Amino acid sequence: MPQTLSKTLQALATALSARGWMMSAAESCTGGLVAKLCTDLAGSSAWFERGFVTYSNAAKQELLGVPEATLVAHGAVSEATVRAMAEGALAHSHAQVAVAISGIAGPSGGSAEKPVGTVWFAWAGNGATRVECRQFDGDRAAVREQAAACALRGLLAQADGARSDE
Repeated sequence: MPQTLSKTLQALATALSARGWMMSAAESCTGGLVAKLCTDLAGSSAWFERGFVTYSNAAKQELLGVPEATLVAHGAVSEATVRAMAEGALAHSHAQVAVAISGIAGPSGGSAEKPVGTVWFAWAGNGATRVECRQFDGDRAAVREQAAACALRGLLAQADGARSDE
């Protein structure tokens, strides 16, 4: 694990533990990578509550309560969908903060409107939901790794009540 990612995870663990908070993750294109990275840390049961791998639209609806109308109108890789995923992860867990990730990791599946590497994020908790779209380069593994790292940085910012780009 890169040192910067390790530092982010340690800082997230510290921030959540200091507040007595738990986190949850609702993942699509990362396929559980955020949950894996969090639970690689010994003691993560004190701050990692649960993860949802909702790769299919049916899973997003059934496990997180994403409205079918949202998926039909906007698609799985959209601001509206990740917002609903993050808020659903909070509603269907005992966590105080949540992250949601949905994107196109490739190598296929992209379009002119949503090219490969497009990833939407939402961070919910601390009284707000923040949404962001990023474009990552590289192969499938690189897109997923960059997305997981971005998700964790944003979750740390959400737990701190700050912005992810600070």
